[in-house]
Amino acid sequence: MRGFAVIVLGTLLGSCSTPPPLIDQIMALGELRVLTRNSPTAFYFGADEPRGIEYELAKGFAARLGVDLRIVVEDRLGELLPDVAARKAHIGAASLAVTDARRQQISFAPAYQDVVQQVVYRRGTKRPKSPEDLLGGRIEVQVGSAHAELLKEAREQYPDLIWREDPRATIEELIRRVGEGVIDYTIVPSNSFALLRHSYPEARAAFPVGRPQALAWALPKGADRLREQVAAYFAEVQATGELDRMIERYYFAATRDFDYVGSRAFLRHIETRLPRYRRYFEEAELQTGIDWRLLAAIGYQESHWNPDAVSPTGVRGLMMLTRDTARMMEVADREAARDSVIGGANYFRRVREKIPQRIPEPDRTWLAVAAYNIGYGHLEDARIITEIQGGDPDRWDHVRERLPLLTDKEWYSRVKRGYARGHVPVQYVDNVRRYYDLLMWMADREVLTEYVAPAPAEEGPGSALQVTALNLPTLR
Repeated sequence: MRGFAVIVLGTLLGSCSTPPPLIDQIMALGELRVLTRNSPTAFYFGADEPRGIEYELAKGFAARLGVDLRIVVEDRLGELLPDVAARKAHIGAASLAVTDARRQQISFAPAYQDVVQQVVYRRGTKRPKSPEDLLGGRIEVQVGSAHAELLKEAREQYPDLIWREDPRATIEELIRRVGEGVIDYTIVPSNSFALLRHSYPEARAAFPVGRPQALAWALPKGADRLREQVAAYFAEVQATGELDRMIERYYFAATRDFDYVGSRAFLRHIETRLPRYRRYFEEAELQTGIDWRLLAAIGYQESHWNPDAVSPTGVRGLMMLTRDTARMMEVADREAARDSVIGGANYFRRVREKIPQRIPEPDRTWLAVAAYNIGYGHLEDARIITEIQGGDPDRWDHVRERLPLLTDKEWYSRVKRGYARGHVPVQYVDNVRRYYDLLMWMADREVLTEYVAPAPAEEGPGSALQVTALNLPTLR
């Protein structure tokens, strides 16, 4: 069985004098060693398994080769590329921008995504419009980053441009510092800022610096046969549409309108309200097997975690249960927070079990969330319309496009249950996904910080999780 392990800068191999080609070494070891960073754009721990685009891509490539995957976490960006160049891992997969300076150290695989580098400033201060407006400001970037290279290029035109390169700060830490006014500006990739802006609503994007840059995996120089295999893999995931679906999953929140007031309120409620009810969501997870963070996201969308909430239609409580639903779930008091959470979780499980099991995740979950809001019957009508129009009724993004047609007589007259406010579940799921993403990232940082012992190994790919703290010698 293929497995998965995580090493926080771990000892991997001893050395020998004549290294074999990397692809041969990977096959002989039965293991692909990938150097990455702990970040929302690369790798982090989810509820039950690792998450992140780079992790999923690496997992897919390891599966294509038929070998295990070993993730090596290196959060010092300035060390990551030298470690790849020194063959301390087979691949560097860490949302790395392709630059000429970096090409001097390593080789890049084919690009898989384009980003722009953005200047970030604090809301309420004067928005800079060019590098000239940064003069005199407190600027910090990551050491060894593409952003530092861009600043060096800008200094040719603006000699007084001064900045600090922090060897330890993550992109998230730099955005936080700007949001809190500790520094005036930083520069971060657009994909990272899109994922983190809801967590730091005081930080704003000012203007792009330089031209769009491609992201790609880093490989040691001379690893031509390995590069050929990587190129074939990326051509495959692009041709099948899997890469686009992956990007949609992870950058979903980035493609929706940013709600400054809503994001600030959500972050405030995470601190002031969620601690009162978190244990109920966690208890509900134990009873239903549904991630407590997803249940909490649904609860926030329903009531903003207010057990006394009441709608004009009479639904009430933290999970806003109808009288009939509460009766069905044996909830005696809809305004009792624990009863509401447990009842809502059981009802969501009931709805989710109706969604065909053949539908893969995460589509099955988002379809269930839509059904929780609009009703399973109307969701089925939208899936029928999706199929009529040539879409895939098992894919949430396809069904999402057709749900608003339930307000169009031309279409709702052709399905069993007729008219429905189809735009409502679209916004409902959009919001739940955004809240869930934020809760996932925030809670996953807790897991990574607190996790010190190996998790129990289980059968199957990606199931053996190990975190240790060792040294990282050269692969030879």
